[in-house]
Formats: sequence, C-alpha cells, structure tokens
Amino acid sequence: MQLFLDTTDIDVLKDLASTGLVDGVTTNPTLIARSGRPMLKVIAEICELVEGPVSAEVAAMDLDGMMAEGKKLAAIAPNVVVKLPLTREGLIATSEFAVQGIQTNVTLCFSAAQALLAAKAGATYISPFIGRLDDYGAQGMDLISEIRAIYDNYEFDTNILAASIRHTGHVTDAALAGADCATLPPKIFADLFKHPLTDLGISQFLSDWSKAGQSIL
Repeated sequence: MQLFLDTTDIDVLKDLASTGLVDGVTTNPTLIARSGRPMLKVIAEICELVEGPVSAEVAAMDLDGMMAEGKKLAAIAPNVVVKLPLTREGLIATSEFAVQGIQTNVTLCFSAAQALLAAKAGATYISPFIGRLDDYGAQGMDLISEIRAIYDNYEFDTNILAASIRHTGHVTDAALAGADCATLPPKIFADLFKHPLTDLGISQFLSDWSKAGQSIL
C-alpha cells in the first residue's frame, strides 16, 4: 500500500521524504489556508520534493470553474493530480479530465455508490473519509471493503485512497481491507515507526552491548 502525506509543510515534507517511504502528497484548501502562502507556489515546491502524485484541489464548485482551475493546477507539474469534490459537477469534470489524460482524485466520498460513480467517471483515485464516517456513527472501514469488492467485481482501475486517517490502526485496517493507498497526517506517519516493545528491545540490546565492552569498528 502506498503512503501519502496530508500536509503542505515543506520542512516536514523534506524530513519525512528523506525516509524514502513517502509515495505522494495530498493537500486541500484548509491546509493551504493554514500555510498562509500562495497555493500555486506551495504545490510547485511540493512537486519538486516528491516524485509521486501530488493532489491539488480546485476551489470552484461550478463545472467551468473546475475545468479552468484543474487545467491550471495540472500545468504546474506532471505529477499533479487534480482533486475534485464528489458532486455531479465534480464527476462531470472528472470524466472530461480523464479524456484529456489528466489524473484526478475525487474526494469527500462517504458511500460505495458514490465510489462506483467516480470509477465510472474515470477517476484515478477515490478518497473515502474513514475518520469522518466513524465520527458520524458509521464504520468507516466497512466502506473501504465495499469499494474494494465493487472495484474488483468490475475491474475498475480507480485507486482507493483511504483518507481522514485518525490513528495507526486505521492504516493497518485500510491495508487489510485492500486500500491501494492511504494519506496520513505527519504525526501518524511518524507513529508508524513506533512500538513500546521495539523501544524496550533496543534499550536491552544497548545495555548488553555496553557490558560486553566490544566495538564493531
């Protein structure tokens, strides 16, 4: 499963991308607004840091606006993925971008029926929001399983991008459910490296090695 970072923080991206484990980046208007910087400049900088897909979201809600903004975003770099809302107009734009060879990420998916429409429209990625469904009283992970079954039934090429990840358990469960990728806040990405037993084992090994009085070099 590919792991994307959900951030616009350039310093954080530089640090975590150095692990060689970051496959792409997702952004949204909220993250861009928090950065306080021009959107096009931020996306361009991210594309220079990460070779994988970088999702950049349109702000327009009408079809003409989505098409105009999407084309401008796609022109920033070859790895830009135009992010579109799962609305009627968003899916029409998705279909038109698919014909033009522009990659798309259809976001704010909360049902398998929506995911089916996105795949039929030719979306490159579908972003089901797991955490928000959990908050709503549903089982967000069930949606990943449902989408996986539908996509496998009809051999759709659309990638399932698990979003709204709240903890490391979500990452594991999404992988088990068959998600193709997941987008994580930097803190959760960093938490994937951690386990108390790993820390305990390292502490024990270092203590034993110190007592041995040896050196590898």
